[in-house]
Amino acid sequence: MHKSPFFGHSVEFVQHREYVTGDDIRHLDWKVWSKTDRFYIKQFEAETNLRCQMLVDCSESMAYGREGMDKRSYACTAAASAAWLLLRQQDSVGLVTFDKAARRMVPARNVSMHLDAIVNALDGSMPGEGTDLGTVCRRVASSIHGRGMVAVFSDLLTDREALMRALRMFRQRKQEVLVFHILDTDELNFPFSGVTRFEGMEALPDLLCDPEALREGYLRELNTFLQDVRQGCARLGVDYQLIPTNQPLDAVLSRFLHRRDAFAGGRASIS
Repeated sequence: MHKSPFFGHSVEFVQHREYVTGDDIRHLDWKVWSKTDRFYIKQFEAETNLRCQMLVDCSESMAYGREGMDKRSYACTAAASAAWLLLRQQDSVGLVTFDKAARRMVPARNVSMHLDAIVNALDGSMPGEGTDLGTVCRRVASSIHGRGMVAVFSDLLTDREALMRALRMFRQRKQEVLVFHILDTDELNFPFSGVTRFEGMEALPDLLCDPEALREGYLRELNTFLQDVRQGCARLGVDYQLIPTNQPLDAVLSRFLHRRDAFAGGRASIS
């Protein structure tokens, strides 16, 4: 079982501390009082078993990036690493890989050998077609029962309004939602120069142009896009993180663990 860092009324004794006014007297240790004539409170750790569903975008646009670490590879590596951490705590982990539809689905389990099933599904996820994250999220959300966590690894190049509706559905189903917005540094900085052919993805045509003529408008649209997604997630109580593919994975995993512990503390709801 995962031991929450939040003290509760659960099963495993941790330590004593001296009583202060306002403490629940039900947790007074009378045996200690009989020996010391001082009041002490017993503290416990709450034991929980978390269930996390991971959604990994394997659409065509996720294939962009430098050799060996495109967006899809980064997302798969991050998801596999997070799954390993959760399974070590005996938490249940499930996986859905998707493009315009769910492609591979691994039911949530909490046995150590389950990591092999998750890694095999990620390894077999080749770059697919266009993205329909909203539809995929709604399908997954409709199958969820009880509190849990959902982690989305995607470049979010999908219909924005449909995405927000789907994230709201997760929150209404009492899910703690983490969105890891994975973009290549080229997409964030647009460092191109000289006449360049941009290869179209997800049904978009190729474009031959001078990048200098596009840079200002592109960066303006990008900033609007990022701001809209960030604000939309904030309104829903969704934890949003922009992750460039040159960022070390430990930053992603640290955030993941922080939010998991917050979930174990019982926070997160939306009407």
